[in-house]
Amino acid sequence: MTSSTFFLVFIPILAIILLAVNLIFAPHNPYQEKDSVFECGFHSFLGQNRTQFSISFFIFALLFLLFDLEILLVYPYVVSAHTNGIYGLVIMLIFFLALTLGFAFELGKNALKIDSRQMVALNKEAVSITTAFSGFYFRFKNKGLINYLGKNERVNLNAP
Repeated sequence: MTSSTFFLVFIPILAIILLAVNLIFAPHNPYQEKDSVFECGFHSFLGQNRTQFSISFFIFALLFLLFDLEILLVYPYVVSAHTNGIYGLVIMLIFFLALTLGFAFELGKNALKIDSRQMVALNKEAVSITTAFSGFYFRFKNKGLINYLGKNERVNLNAP
């Protein structure tokens, strides 16, 4: 039996045995506090535990998942970069370009703005977002992305 076959058989059997041992030997004493919603140790008042959830936090969670999966998909290339050669590098650059364009599109559509102070600043004609490398700055307007070089311009997003 090869080691991979052994693990494909052994790991599920071990998981089932551990779950069975837990079900047999764990104390089972359900009561109302275990099944209720936890809010800092207090009971919720008249259905206040079901509040609306802002969709912008969901967008941030999806972006985190996207870029976390990006790292997972880049890892095989990093391990075998010498074997893949220039073809693998081109594929990775196309992959990064697609992710970068998608991220720039989301920034251009103001999908990542949550703070109300930022929303006030975004309603002005243009908001400049500076990057930290070599004097390049990007300007995002409501209709798209415009690159321009060498302007030392700063915008205070906290201004009214």
